[in-house]
Amino acid sequence: MSALERSSRPSEAREAVAGFLASASLFVSLLGIAYRPARVIPVAIVLMLVAAVMTERHTRLVGWALGIAVVAWMVGMTIVVATDRPLY
Repeated sequence: MSALERSSRPSEAREAVAGFLASASLFVSLLGIAYRPARVIPVAIVLMLVAAVMTERHTRLVGWALGIAVVAWMVGMTIVVATDRPLY
């Protein structure tokens, strides 16, 4: 194994973890529409921000995670207000 292969492994692992975090952010955002958006969607935003700092390769996925988090926040809060459910 060459030194170049060993040095690229941590970068690949970091990119993979960032991809998983961005995907988890998407899932948590969509979950937040159905269950307490004021509590769940900020967690998705934090996951998305961590993924954005970690990655260069998954920037489009992080962008989609941001857009879906914003839309999920708006839809979730609209549903909460329309149905008189608790925010927290």
